[in-house]
Amino acid sequence: MPLWNLLLFSFLGLGLAVPIDRAPPKKEPETPPEPPDTGLYYDRYLREVIDVLETDGHFREKLQAANADDIKSGKLSKELDFVSHNVRTKLDELKRQEVSRLRMLIKAKMDATMEENVQIDHMSLLKQFEHLDPQNQHTFEARDLELLIQAATKDLENYDAARHEEFKRYEMLKEHERREYLKSLDEEKRKMEEARYEEMKKKHKEHPKINVPGSMDQLKEVWEETDGLDPNEFNPKTFFKLHDTNEDGVLDEQELEALFTKELEKVYDPKNEEDDMVEMEEERLRMREHVMKNVDSNHDRLVTLEEFLKSTERKEFNEAGGWETVDETQIYTEEELRRFEQELVAQEVALNQRAEELRKEHEELQQRQIELDAQKREFQQAIIQMEQKKAQQPGAAAVGPNGELKFQPEGQQEAADHAKQPEHHAVEVHAGAPGEAQANESEQKEAPHIQQQDQAAHPGQS
Repeated sequence: MPLWNLLLFSFLGLGLAVPIDRAPPKKEPETPPEPPDTGLYYDRYLREVIDVLETDGHFREKLQAANADDIKSGKLSKELDFVSHNVRTKLDELKRQEVSRLRMLIKAKMDATMEENVQIDHMSLLKQFEHLDPQNQHTFEARDLELLIQAATKDLENYDAARHEEFKRYEMLKEHERREYLKSLDEEKRKMEEARYEEMKKKHKEHPKINVPGSMDQLKEVWEETDGLDPNEFNPKTFFKLHDTNEDGVLDEQELEALFTKELEKVYDPKNEEDDMVEMEEERLRMREHVMKNVDSNHDRLVTLEEFLKSTERKEFNEAGGWETVDETQIYTEEELRRFEQELVAQEVALNQRAEELRKEHEELQQRQIELDAQKREFQQAIIQMEQKKAQQPGAAAVGPNGELKFQPEGQQEAADHAKQPEHHAVEVHAGAPGEAQANESEQKEAPHIQQQDQAAHPGQS
């Protein structure tokens, strides 16, 4: 038997839904089905560990010789010391990845509930996870395999109970919404709606007799309608082998639930408004639990051929009556419904408060954005005014409205600079006769000499 099947179906157990097929599907090349999701938050880690262990011949051999008690007790975990070095290396890497993933989960949770820059004690917080040894975060040891098996066993023992509780809440919510809808109607429409509801309930109950799961009548019906065999020639051993589809010598929970398809088809049809498919899955779960309770004598969630044959010898196997469906069973009490409705009211109040807080935060953010936009406009205006003042200063380059420089042709720039020069600095040059030019030059040369003479004659004047 593959390691995955033994671990998940012998001590873990799964509640898997087998879809109803009204018409026989066309035969296509079969592909190996993927292992079903356990629903555990460490499902991927569990799968990968099992896949790696399956590659080791020694461990696989020991597993085939082990029973469910050996696995649960941790006896099989000690065989981990004898697997190959390559397998141990892969297991070590898987554990390091899982520890890293858990640390990220812890950090994300802390970031959402605590202030920033808070030191996190990962070692302490990792202890809340029971599927690995937090003291050793780097290597996968026998203790890790033992803890993984124990954690998965414990978690999935409560899997069915959790599904039942989830279904109860679903039914209470459905009834609550129906009653609230009736309150919103006037008297006449309310009576019409109640009459329609009673008619749908009555129509849903109009179905053939439902045989008790695992009884002679139920198995013979499968034998005849599914297997196409003569009901008078029913043989329990042949029946077992026909429905051990993976030929591993046991009927697992998937194979058992497939036997209930005919019974479920009598009550539930996806095309009918009065038939609830969520209730159908609850019905399937209840049928499987009934068979396991009466047939699985060692409670390993697998039915062996020996257990199956013994169940066919019991008095209840031949004298079973009818099966009470979900709608004929009291799922919840009025008191439970009242408490559930109070929870809904409390949740609604909390959500409204949170919505109001978010609305106020949104308004504050909008106001803050308006203020920031105003500050931005003031800043831009200040920059423009500053650039305009720079442009008005002598020698400043022309600046555009966005602060870019403006360049002028060379001749225009010289003319602009000449026009800005003060008048008393301007030197006029007149075109005249050559003699006049020489006289001007002579006067300029004599001017310093004359100035020196004047200073000598009047030493007190500067």
